Amino acid sequence: MEKISTQNYEKYIKALSDISGAITSDLYIEDILKLIVMVTAKVTGLEICSLWLVDETENPRKIRLKATQAIDPEYMKDRALNETEGVVGYVFSKNEILYVKDVLKDQRFKEKDMARKLGLVSMLGIPLRVKNDKVIGVLNCFSSQPHDFTDAELNLITAVANQAAVAIYNTELLVKSKVIQEELETRKLVEKAKDVLMTRRKMAGDEAFRWIQKRSMASRKSMRQIAEAILLSEELG
Repeated sequence: MEKISTQNYEKYIKALSDISGAITSDLYIEDILKLIVMVTAKVTGLEICSLWLVDETENPRKIRLKATQAIDPEYMKDRALNETEGVVGYVFSKNEILYVKDVLKDQRFKEKDMARKLGLVSMLGIPLRVKNDKVIGVLNCFSSQPHDFTDAELNLITAVANQAAVAIYNTELLVKSKVIQEELETRKLVEKAKDVLMTRRKMAGDEAFRWIQKRSMASRKSMRQIAEAILLSEELG
């Protein structure tokens, strides 16, 4: 890997700014993840950069490959690890940076056949940390030649990992808050629609709710859409 020049350093700083800007943009989380790995790989000249995130919906939790700039189908396939499995699990569970000079000689690296096929040699794994030192994932970087990462390289990759963690965390919070807001709005609309049915059709509350629910299932429309239609008909009537 080539030494990071002053020009590339400036590009890297701009890239960090782009990632930071993505936090408040309309980009989906998938687009932000792709941006992070593409920026890291391009500026550092690394062979492969990959980003793994913990899946909190699984029990026990899994760490899933969410983005990579690699185009090889072998690397892009859906992959998931236990939270202590492999080099990714090590970085995640230990909450510490891991440097491996040769992945083929490290017992923690599980995918040696793939490493041989893709020509992966040295690796740097960085935990993605957010508030209270919580780890939400791992940024993995591979070189195609034996490589000793300099302090400057380590600082730069750590900087982008930190910025990436903030971008991901804040985006997920925004998504969650939007989902919660939509749920609250839907509940309000359904309650109003129930009141209309209770008044116009003399239904009990539970009966009105079930009516909306059944109409939703039969028409393959959301309960919100059914509720909005009921309220609209009430206004027009």
